[in-house]
Amino acid sequence: MTVVTADTNIYISGLQFGGVPLHLLNEARARAFRLAVSPSLLHEIRRVLREKFAWPDVALDDVFARLARFTTVVHPTRTVDAVPDDPDDNRIIECAVESGSGYIVTGDHHLLRLGSYGGIDIVRAADFLKLLPSLS
Repeated sequence: MTVVTADTNIYISGLQFGGVPLHLLNEARARAFRLAVSPSLLHEIRRVLREKFAWPDVALDDVFARLARFTTVVHPTRTVDAVPDDPDDNRIIECAVESGSGYIVTGDHHLLRLGSYGGIDIVRAADFLKLLPSLS
């Protein structure tokens, strides 16, 4: 099964606004692919939803319990320095490397500009969803 690491912006956009990012999360929930996440990514998602969008703790706890049902938590052991313009983006790559992801799905221009890292393709959510039928 294909393993994917989604950038925090995919989770936040999907959970807050819906659209293509939510479609991607729903495909992961339906087991179309395995979605990898790390503790640092989970922390960032929670922080942004709480601080920027004023999600209450009870809603955060509920959504994180649901995410836990269809994500695999990995603990990166390797530090990456591939995105000097935005060092926080390196956490996404570290998760992808540790999980053996074939894809990083993001809307972040720093990551998209890389195109790939160590054989991991970096693509937009809509582009990944178009690839999905050929991956299963």
